[in-house]
Amino acid sequence: LMVIRELLPPDTALGWRAMRELRPHVGAAAAFADHVDTVQRREGYRLLGSFEDGAPEAAAVAGFRVTHHLAWGRALYVDDLSTLPAARGRGHAGALLDHLIEEAARLRCDELHLDSGVGTARWNAHRLYMNHGLTIASHHFSRTV
Repeated sequence: LMVIRELLPPDTALGWRAMRELRPHVGAAAAFADHVDTVQRREGYRLLGSFEDGAPEAAAVAGFRVTHHLAWGRALYVDDLSTLPAARGRGHAGALLDHLIEEAARLRCDELHLDSGVGTARWNAHRLYMNHGLTIASHHFSRTV
């Protein structure tokens, strides 16, 4: 049995191990939770966890926020979608993505967006996104300043 629920304070750290797979720089669990709770939540960030039956920590997480853009309108933007290696292939990321699509509709968003890295290590993730109706819509450019 899989349970998806929003991770609110004081439970933010329950998503740390899963998030660390995608974002290894997040630091220790307490630092991760503090940053999410005191910085990112102020910007509208929300965190979902997917839990296996009886497990105390999330097997997968999704961080997201609602944004407004001239190009996209009101959009649900997925910042993070990550699964523990031992839990991959069990449907957690797909269930989280389905939940996010439903949440976007519930919040009357026009679109759902996420960025994903490129390369062969990301092909399984890309396949998941396309199987859930997402398309490759643009290139994302960035640079350090």
